[in-house]
Order: sequence, then C-alpha cells, then structure tokens
Amino acid sequence: MKRILTIFLALLPLIAWAQTPSVEIVGTYYVTNEDGEEETGDVNGQTLNDPFRVVFTAEPTIPDGYKSQVWYEWTMWKTDEPENILIRRNDESFEYEINVAGSYTVQLKAIFYGEEGVEDYEFPSEGEEPKYVIFTLSSSKLEFPNGISPNDDDRNDVLKPKDGYKGIVDFHAVVFNRWGKKLYSWDNVHGGWDGKYNGKVVKDGVYFLHVTAKGSDGINYNIKKAINVISGYNNGENEGGSGEE
Repeated sequence: MKRILTIFLALLPLIAWAQTPSVEIVGTYYVTNEDGEEETGDVNGQTLNDPFRVVFTAEPTIPDGYKSQVWYEWTMWKTDEPENILIRRNDESFEYEINVAGSYTVQLKAIFYGEEGVEDYEFPSEGEEPKYVIFTLSSSKLEFPNGISPNDDDRNDVLKPKDGYKGIVDFHAVVFNRWGKKLYSWDNVHGGWDGKYNGKVVKDGVYFLHVTAKGSDGINYNIKKAINVISGYNNGENEGGSGEE
C-alpha cells in the first residue's frame, strides 16, 4: 500500500501538467515558385527567398473544467529588434504578408476561462516557456546574363535572372532591339524572354534589356545592359532584328 501511495504521489505532477491548458503555434507559409505553383509548409525555422504570406493559427489544449473561450495575444517583431513590435493580434488566427527582408519572431500568449466565466489560467504561467516561431526572408539579389542562345537545346534558351535571385518584391523587364523597338516585356521575376518576336527567333545580334525592380531589403534595381543573342538563326525574316515596322 505504501508503495502504491508513493507511485501516486510521484505521478501527481504529471497529472497536474496533463490538466494544464496550453497553446501551440501553427505557422504556414504560402509562396509562388518559378513555375507559378503555390508552395506551402511549416514556416518555423525557414529562410525563404521570395516574399510570402503566412497564416498563424493557435491550437489550444483545453482540459475538462475549462470553457472553450480563450483570449489570445499575438506579437511579432524583427528578431534583433524586440523593442519594436510590428503587430499585435487577438484573434485565434491571422494572416500576414512578409515582404521586408529580415528575421522575424512571432510569440503567442493566452488566457483561459473557467466554468465561472472569469480568468482562470494564463499561458505561459510562471516557469513555463512562451510559445514562439522564428523565420527569415532573405536579402535581395538580382543579376542577368550577358546573352542567350535560343536554339531549343535547353541550355541558356531564355533570358531570365541568374540562378540565386531572391527577395524581389516588384519587377518589370523590357527587351528592345538596337533601334529602340520593344520586342517583349514581363512583370514576373520568374518569367523571361525566349528570344522570339512575333513567334520567331530574332536574328543574332545585340539587344538591350532594361529592368526595374525592388528588393525586400529596400534596394532599387535599375539594370540596363546589352544582351547578345547567338542562336545561328540569321535568315532575316524576323522584324525583331531590324528597324522595319
């Protein structure tokens, strides 16, 4: 009997812990990849290259004896600037757009109400660790190659940003021929020019690219450069390679 009592007393802290209300944070990011498809996943611990939206949801554990009414307090700040709170929310879930580079911390607190409808338990209580997640939007980077070879060999066929571009919030690109005629434009950093005008590959030669973009770190890009098209298609049938209208 004494042994049973000893075991019961040893289990009391575990029983009390199991009956204590608590919360968990579920943070889900949504980002569009270069194929135009939406990717999603757990944001905690992630470093993402593209601006994204993230949905935070509280998952409370509510033991018997507590009402399902819970008051939530969300706070978010730049991880290295805890004194500057970016947002406060009191809903069970909320959505936020992340388009400024940096590391972010999101913390969740909660107050649980008992059967009498008054504040009964606050999480975290003394000795409990707060619930939080940390994630990062990387600094921006944007570079373009000096030329393309649109000959359908799957090697450098499309004029697009070099691999490793990241953190681009706004984007616009235009390709001109040497006479200033616009051949193509696009507004998605994941897009590109396939070297064609009016459905045909342009003549080999020099063309001009103008890109205006903004990075998540506030950098403004104004890229102007000559682009060499080398494909072996020099039949002269495409207006894109001449000044003719």
